[in-house]
Amino acid sequence: MSDDYLLELNRRRFLMGTVATIAAGILGSQRIADAYAADFPSRNIKIYVPTAQGGGADRNMRLVTDLWKDVLKVNFEPSFNPGAAGRVAYEQYMSKGADDGHDMLFGNMGPEVLNWVLKKPTFPLSAYEYFFRVDEDPSVIYVSKRSKLQTIDDIVAEGKKRTVNFATSRIAHPATIGVMALGKATGAKFNPIPMGGGRNTRNAVATGELDFGALPAGGMVVQRKNFNMLLLFADKNVLGDKINNAPTVNAKFGTKLPPLVSARAFAIKSSVRQKYPDRMKVLEDTLRKVVATEAYKKAVVKAKAPLELISPGGPAECAEYAKNIAAIGEEYRDFLVGADAAAKKKKKKKS
Repeated sequence: MSDDYLLELNRRRFLMGTVATIAAGILGSQRIADAYAADFPSRNIKIYVPTAQGGGADRNMRLVTDLWKDVLKVNFEPSFNPGAAGRVAYEQYMSKGADDGHDMLFGNMGPEVLNWVLKKPTFPLSAYEYFFRVDEDPSVIYVSKRSKLQTIDDIVAEGKKRTVNFATSRIAHPATIGVMALGKATGAKFNPIPMGGGRNTRNAVATGELDFGALPAGGMVVQRKNFNMLLLFADKNVLGDKINNAPTVNAKFGTKLPPLVSARAFAIKSSVRQKYPDRMKVLEDTLRKVVATEAYKKAVVKAKAPLELISPGGPAECAEYAKNIAAIGEEYRDFLVGADAAAKKKKKKKS
């Protein structure tokens, strides 16, 4: 054999060995990553919730976590932190929550993103991300079945005679924007009274304390024995007679309002994705599988939540929603700021 042949043979053997070593390294790294993710979660997962227990967010969260826990083999520990229109829970989570994937937040993107339009949080908005949306729930105007105002025309006509107080769960809410925009379009005068949650908002209307209310439609479906739904802030009424075939605001009044929709979603610190992308993959993949099961759909129906509003979405869909609702908040900021100032003034006067 020539010296050149031996040199070429050794070169090829060296390259083959190098390629094999690199391949083994890649596979080994993948196995390590898989094993690392396989160890996650290693403890129960804590979820910060910006509302009180027993509300729509609590219901929608448990519909998911009751099945998700069987997939992840851990339990979920909700921590309810109502206060300051949801701000308290976010502040608590961002200051105390771990950034290893075991702590997260479940909130209502609509009002909570609008909250930042009124006042920025103490942490950078880029410090957290919504990574999985559960539903999309349009706002609706409703009245008690005992109310003298039984059509949206009745409400508008009354608002032209006097300032009509209405119940809303929070000032910074898509439903609040909807009613205030309706008032501007029709010349009616409406004044929002924040009641601190959906249950209190419904009760204020049921007892006649306030003339009408505005909330996400999904929670009103199970309450239709006591209330009539009169107007929907969406492009289309997908709930039909479940909400009394309420017309959409644009179809009824010729307005051009954007859909004013709430959307519940899981959120997590942005640093988790940066530090543990493998853990984020576990969370996102398992969530997608859970909400695609028949068991989840049956649980939604059993809870009397509208299946029509279930709308799973990942990080891209969540980011798009947050961007759009923030833009709506900026466009109608004067409504929110004015209503918020009036509510604070009234609260201070009472105290």
